[in-house]
Amino acid sequence: QVQLVESGGGLVQAGGSLRLSCTASGGTFSTSAMGWFRQAPGKEREFVAGISWNGGRTYYTDSVKGRFTISRDNAKKTVYLQMSSLKPEDTAVYYCAQDTKPIEVVQPDYWGQGTQVTVSS
Repeated sequence: QVQLVESGGGLVQAGGSLRLSCTASGGTFSTSAMGWFRQAPGKEREFVAGISWNGGRTYYTDSVKGRFTISRDNAKKTVYLQMSSLKPEDTAVYYCAQDTKPIEVVQPDYWGQGTQVTVSS
């Protein structure tokens, strides 16, 4: 039905930058809120950033505000997460998620496989 595929993860040094991409197929991407979540070793999966259907509203967890930027390109059915000033605490598996609701990612209906981001110090 809906498939989300992430890319762009990898190993970076603290202070570096990385851009994650998530491309969707199927479903109604252009009318769905999208978001990024992450799960660090030994921790619960947490919300990182979200974006409304047309990019008009974005929101972030406090720990990444000013460092991460979420954006989307509906023509490409792709959502991005630009990460800057990375910290070792950002190390986690990052997941792309889609919610059929248009404004906020309240309860994701679809998830990507995840991509590993490792920040060394």
